Amino acid sequence: MIKILIADDHAIVRRGLKQILTETADMVVAGEAHNGQELLEKMRSDQWDVIVLDISMPGRGGLDILKQLKSERPKLPVLMLTIHPEDQYAVRVLRAGASGYLTKESAPDHLVEAIRKVARGGNISARIWRSGLPSTWSPFPSGRFTKRSPTVNFKCSASSPPEKRSKKSARSSHSA
Repeated sequence: MIKILIADDHAIVRRGLKQILTETADMVVAGEAHNGQELLEKMRSDQWDVIVLDISMPGRGGLDILKQLKSERPKLPVLMLTIHPEDQYAVRVLRAGASGYLTKESAPDHLVEAIRKVARGGNISARIWRSGLPSTWSPFPSGRFTKRSPTVNFKCSASSPPEKRSKKSARSSHSA
């Protein structure tokens, strides 16, 4: 069972996420936080398999909270779930230690699969689904984020619109 802590300042979003994840047999939302301070307190008081964190939080922002989370629990997977498009924050978030980045436009089944993947130690980005790449593909060749990763990731994902790029060309760009 994947034990999840959700951090989002909007109660309706937390409730919706909880409803989606409650329908999944291998996941349980065991905690919720409405701001960064509450998230840190809950993170310290229990063991979690995954934290789902919004970037736009009151007080200290999600990116700042992420850095503190990773300094205290470096191996704890954090999936950033936000309204902001990937080109705005994804590289900074992944550099700060997040295991994944999804926008709130993502389909519920993509959220579920992303949580499973980061819980297993993988990395995830919404562009994987939009580009049609298989769910086993990772934007990080070594399975982890490196200084070269943003170059490889954005060469692959930003070189042309996903709908005009074939699976083959996306894979070959990735291996460049």
